[in-house]
Amino acid sequence: MKNAVVTSKNSVTQMTYCAIFVGLSYIGALLKIQGSIAFDSMPAYFAAILLGPSLGAVVGVLGHLLTAITSGFPMTLPMHLIIASIMGVTVFLFGWVYKRSNYILASITAIIFNGPVSTLLAAYFSTLLAMQFSGWTLFYAMVIPLTLASAANVILAVILHKAMGKRL
Repeated sequence: MKNAVVTSKNSVTQMTYCAIFVGLSYIGALLKIQGSIAFDSMPAYFAAILLGPSLGAVVGVLGHLLTAITSGFPMTLPMHLIIASIMGVTVFLFGWVYKRSNYILASITAIIFNGPVSTLLAAYFSTLLAMQFSGWTLFYAMVIPLTLASAANVILAVILHKAMGKRL
């Protein structure tokens, strides 16, 4: 669905929307599900639909970092920088698939990448960083809550976009 925001080349407008979505990510970061898992990525997925994959990824990275900050960096700063990067890639993929295909395939892609794939990557990198909570222990403890939270964030973003429709 093409709309004025996506097709606009007005960088001030896009930056303003991006800032609003980062602010919404901060609010979502305060709504914790488990540990540092929160509703911070819903605005990023929505931004990926509305503003495009790149700006959505920026919102996703900043949203995760805000969640990590409000949680006290429970997995250390280096680990949260890695996770924020993974989040950025996931949101970018969601926006890219959404633009080229449909919301169902994009949602499935995002849920799989932000759930099991990102948890597996986090388990790997946590082992490399010699963290106490790492490897398969981290994977098994986080994969289900993270996948469910990811599904909630993605589905809420798609529902919100569909509900707003042509008003955007």
